[in-house]
Amino acid sequence: MATTIDTVAGPSKAMVLNMGPQHPSTHGVLRVVLELDGETVLKARSVIGYLHTGIEKTMEAKTYSQGITCTDRLDYLAPLSNNLCYCMAVEKLLGVEVPKRAQYIRVLLTELTRISSHLVWLGTHALDLGAMTVFLYGFREREDIQKIFEFVSGQRMMTSYFRVGGLALEPPTGWLDKVERFLESFPPHLKEYEDLLTRNRIWMGRTQGVGHLTADDAIALGVSGPLLRASGVAYDVRKTFPYSSYDEFDFDVCTQTAGDCYARYQVRVAEMRESLKIVRQAIDRMPQDGNFRASLPGIIPPSREEMKTSIEGLIYHFKIFTEGFAPPPGQVYQAIESPRGELGFFVASDGSAKPYRVKVRAPSFVNLQSLPRLAEGRLVSDLIACIGTTDIILGEVDR
Repeated sequence: MATTIDTVAGPSKAMVLNMGPQHPSTHGVLRVVLELDGETVLKARSVIGYLHTGIEKTMEAKTYSQGITCTDRLDYLAPLSNNLCYCMAVEKLLGVEVPKRAQYIRVLLTELTRISSHLVWLGTHALDLGAMTVFLYGFREREDIQKIFEFVSGQRMMTSYFRVGGLALEPPTGWLDKVERFLESFPPHLKEYEDLLTRNRIWMGRTQGVGHLTADDAIALGVSGPLLRASGVAYDVRKTFPYSSYDEFDFDVCTQTAGDCYARYQVRVAEMRESLKIVRQAIDRMPQDGNFRASLPGIIPPSREEMKTSIEGLIYHFKIFTEGFAPPPGQVYQAIESPRGELGFFVASDGSAKPYRVKVRAPSFVNLQSLPRLAEGRLVSDLIACIGTTDIILGEVDR
């Protein structure tokens, strides 16, 4: 559809074009309504809601423990991060302290989740821009991480492994050996990605100077995560508001100052290296003794041994899984640093076994509003790079 619009140079014919909602480069069911002057994007408007699942309202109809399975479906590339944020919000309502060993295991697995998510981003973003090899290599290494998740939790993606008070199960024997092997094999592959891309003339031409976002604009738009840090703002929830013992780990907040697609690529690659450092520290410092979840009868399920040998344990187990538990009335907000930025859960309790209100501060939803600023004035081909570099997950946008 063509329409006449006024530009700086005077009236001109502009074409209004729908990109999506079914388009390979929108990374999901995202529709972008474009006003084009030839190949130049004059205006870009995101249209969302095609994947709306009502997860927040669904969680309000379930017990607190049942709601964990809903969090996996928000950001389906970082389910353990979602599990962690929600469980910590409920633990804050209850005033529960998670054992140190469980905290370290949570950190280790969520950092592996960060690497896995960044690998999907790198592979799909490179594919958008014509680099097929990186896509194949990235998924090769991601498969190693998914096998670890499957070994530990029984599931590759929708793990629901973190539970209120700790973990669902004691990690199986030998799981750390698998993590060690990944720590040894991954760094050379990470260098391989950089050898293919960092000084690649085509990659640099498609990303450098494209999708520029200043630090002031990033802050004004509320963006977070690598999108914000690539504009020079060193904000990371793990450092600013430490949780799950992150204050005991030594790692750097990765930043760049260019604020373009290339800088965001550099930040995410650097973050994968920092995640490797955190995983190594978690293995070396993890307490060898201690429980994998808190002991709180009536709220935290008893061990299977106790359930089978104690009538009190059997009763608690039955009541927790049929009726749930009831936190005291109150409301909390808990934030973590997900692979995409600040993920936050607001949970309100009215004293019943189901949350009165659940609201998610989804980083993909907030970061998406930066797309017009990134794309307007650029070519359509640059729009593809801009969408990819925001690293949105539509399940988290629509919820």
